[in-house]
Amino acid sequence: MSNQINAAYYRRNKSFVVEPAPSPLPGDGEVAIRIAYCGICGTDMHIYHGNMDARVGESRIIGHEMSGVVEAVGEGVEGFDLGEKVVVRPLDHCGECPACEAGHTHICHKLKFLGIDTDGAMQEIWVVPAHTVHALPDDMRLDHAALIEPVAVACHDVRLSDLKEGEDVVVIGGGPIGVLVAMVARDAGGNVVISEVNPNRLAIAQKMGFDTVNPIETDLVEFVNARTGGKGAEVVFEVSGSQPGVDAMTTVAATRGRIVMVAIHAQKPTVDMFQFFWRELKLVGVRVYEPEDYEKAIAIIASGGVDAVTFITDVAPLDDIQAAFEALDRSPTAMKSLIKVGKDV
Repeated sequence: MSNQINAAYYRRNKSFVVEPAPSPLPGDGEVAIRIAYCGICGTDMHIYHGNMDARVGESRIIGHEMSGVVEAVGEGVEGFDLGEKVVVRPLDHCGECPACEAGHTHICHKLKFLGIDTDGAMQEIWVVPAHTVHALPDDMRLDHAALIEPVAVACHDVRLSDLKEGEDVVVIGGGPIGVLVAMVARDAGGNVVISEVNPNRLAIAQKMGFDTVNPIETDLVEFVNARTGGKGAEVVFEVSGSQPGVDAMTTVAATRGRIVMVAIHAQKPTVDMFQFFWRELKLVGVRVYEPEDYEKAIAIIASGGVDAVTFITDVAPLDDIQAAFEALDRSPTAMKSLIKVGKDV
């Protein structure tokens, strides 16, 4: 390991600075990973816009949708080989709170999200707790592997929906997570339609082989009823984060349908509780992922269940991180932008 690395620091006011930093060494129970790629996610964009300054501070290395190879391991770490391809499940739990004691460490009451509450993967070498590291197949492309974290989100969402093969699915919101939820739901055997108002996102979803509907142009309830013989969708994913999306989720759900709340709503939405009574609906909250969701995401990407080539729309080097965020902020067509962090990975 060299003595210095390059790291991108978020410095508030929509600005990043790439600077040299001391090369970190793994401590006991830690793994040092040489980063290959790191994706820019919606949370990273919220940070860029200054919405999370109180949480991330004035000089944070962000990023958590990553891939890389093992650079070094600390004392007590077993099961990883130097040079092995890996990804990180960026959740560090306390192990002592009621959620942890109940086995729900992914929603620990004191959860640290690596790359937000700690420095993250927009640096050439990232040191993380060994329990967060997942090994990858030797033949997996590292740019595709950078999608594993958001795909794991989708795997968690679909798993908690209890989707069964052959069921009808409506995904409300065709952004990056919505499209990934749709791909994982399709991989699980669901008959999926994506509802989205952005024509550019509709075009991408159609390129991936999905049936789509623009609810501004077409009555969504009539569209879903026509597809389903009037019964509605057994599973509905609300991924839009909008009041119209929340309005739609209860109207398109079948009797005893399951509605999965994926989106984070900035404002408390108004929910039609009468529909829950009338059709005996269920509402499921979902947050991040568990280890089994990561393993499922790795398997889906390895099998080609996610169209990574179409989904990755932009790749930029770490030195161009400022321009990459600016471009993504104004792009109407980008789906997933990656930063190529390591020159030699």
